[in-house]
Amino acid sequence: MDVEIIAVGGYNEVGRNMTAVRCGKEIVIFDMGLRLDQIMIHEDAEVENMHSLDLIEMKAIPDDTIMNMVEGSVKAIVCTHGHLDHIGAIPKLAHRYNAPIIGTPYTAKLIEQQIEGEKKFGVTNKVFSLNAGQKYRYEISKDLSLEFVNVQHSIIDTAMAVLHTPAGIIVYANDFKLDRTPVVGNPPDFARMRELGKEGVLALIIESTNVRLPGRCPSERVAQRLVRDVMTSYEDDKSAMIVSTFSSHIARVKTIAECAYEIGRKPVLLGRSMERYAATAEQMKLVGFPDNVSMFGNRKTVDRTMRRIMKEGKDKYVPIVTGHQGEPGAILTRLAAGNTPYRIDKGDKILYSANVIPNPMNYGQRHHQEILLKMKGARIFEGLHVSGHAQREDHYEIINLLNPQHIIPSHGDVDMTGEYVKLTEECGYTLGNDVHLLRNGMRVCVTK
Repeated sequence: MDVEIIAVGGYNEVGRNMTAVRCGKEIVIFDMGLRLDQIMIHEDAEVENMHSLDLIEMKAIPDDTIMNMVEGSVKAIVCTHGHLDHIGAIPKLAHRYNAPIIGTPYTAKLIEQQIEGEKKFGVTNKVFSLNAGQKYRYEISKDLSLEFVNVQHSIIDTAMAVLHTPAGIIVYANDFKLDRTPVVGNPPDFARMRELGKEGVLALIIESTNVRLPGRCPSERVAQRLVRDVMTSYEDDKSAMIVSTFSSHIARVKTIAECAYEIGRKPVLLGRSMERYAATAEQMKLVGFPDNVSMFGNRKTVDRTMRRIMKEGKDKYVPIVTGHQGEPGAILTRLAAGNTPYRIDKGDKILYSANVIPNPMNYGQRHHQEILLKMKGARIFEGLHVSGHAQREDHYEIINLLNPQHIIPSHGDVDMTGEYVKLTEECGYTLGNDVHLLRNGMRVCVTK
């Protein structure tokens, strides 16, 4: 059986991830994501009414027309976690393929919510959830089966996808970190990774987002301590305390809510995406929040809640909000501009528990937001964050655990994927022989 890797999206940029693996005449697609910065899409954005052709032209979703030139039929669409740059294009593209969508339980639920909200296309693909663990398998066909291996990331219920084929194992690791002391969920399944390496990994398709950063990615426990150190230092302070983070970062939201509870304040999750991600995780019993937490997503309800906070006293609450990238329309951006019933006063504290996603537009918007907040007298606390992406030594460990015959760096521009090539050369691989630098639209056969 010949096995071919097709780079559909996410090989020229960070985002709009989509990779196809052709095994003989059967194809498995991994991810269908948005490019978050291309048209100012963010976690609170609404793209339900946009057409796929417009989004493709904007380079906001993968240009999957290359699939018309790939011989074979798509048997499954597989997603390893629930971030929009991996699942956000499913409502726009999945209906083109007569194939089920498979994800971890939390991912599958988020995909179902995305499909339910879609206004342009009728997506009738069945959605299946698959738990991580060797005892759980999804039989795609008589020749292909799927397994999920537990890893950690900045969203809960993330896994590596393992495609078992007659020609060998294909591992899709996009995205992950090797957090041995996670705040939510189990540590990565290193034992299974080691076993897979012995069984024979034909190809490893792997993110290259932070491969340029030396050392290991710090544990989420580090971010937990950073947040707790700042929040609990102001236990008796009467000024407002507002914390902004990614709404999908459930472990971080849990930490912030618990710290608010510790200092006698009521944690309030505000915003459509904050409510969706957190409520879904809680309903699925994947996380537990303090008893006094509340969530409000509807714009009118959010404004009504803000009026109540102003009336009862800002020192009694900790609003947890989106907007740390300075996104237009996000709650922190509206707060900075004075477009909400909540007033920022001198001495109020704004905690950023997220880094700026590196692109010029985000840097500019975040800078403008901070200037507006400082003009109102707010105190800014930055850097209360650790990444969800593996760094150089984490990747070195993964390569040694899995011992793949071929490596295909993904999820990054050529600077990132090129840096991954340098790392693989340190591990004994050779560009063009057993490590392959692909761009969107390129294909490589790994069974020559």
